[in-house]
Amino acid sequence: MRLYAATGNAGKLREFRLAAEGHGAVEMELLPGFERIAPCIEDGLTFEENAVRKALYYGRHAPGLLFADDSGLEVEALDDAPGIYSARFSGPNATDDDNNRLLLEKLRGIENRAARFVCVIALVEGEVVRGTFKGAVGGEILREPRGAGGFGYDPLFYFAPLGCTFGELTADRKLRVSHRGQALRAMLESLPGAEERGGK
Repeated sequence: MRLYAATGNAGKLREFRLAAEGHGAVEMELLPGFERIAPCIEDGLTFEENAVRKALYYGRHAPGLLFADDSGLEVEALDDAPGIYSARFSGPNATDDDNNRLLLEKLRGIENRAARFVCVIALVEGEVVRGTFKGAVGGEILREPRGAGGFGYDPLFYFAPLGCTFGELTADRKLRVSHRGQALRAMLESLPGAEERGGK
């Protein structure tokens, strides 16, 4: 079975492909010609709305099943910001470093560092939504980054059960516990024949 992914984020694509490796005959590919398609306008108010918008927008270009995700960081002391604006927290052309610096600035002097990562994946076939799948994981924001792995806010996100940040985890270990790993597994296990492929 072949699934097409709609993402311009290289880090996400690596995690998508890593997740598929554990599900037998599932092949995961970037949507052909993705970089030539005008970006989807993400004007939803929730992760789920944006994931569905993106999946339906790009799904019309796919020769089969396609999925898209929307994910981000919710920080309790910031009223769950940056949330759906996580990738562009510090502006439309923000880099990971820009976003991390702004997050640390906004949390300066704040003791409550509780946060969670959230991911929602929407799976479509043409113009039909086949399902949405959510994952979430709680942690806290450190006062300085640790680890050179992952991407986005990973070096600041401390996960107490493993005693390290997501930036200090290998890609495989992160995927086992992360929000995106949870959502990906739920999607893959929903596919026809998942049990035969060892997906359940």
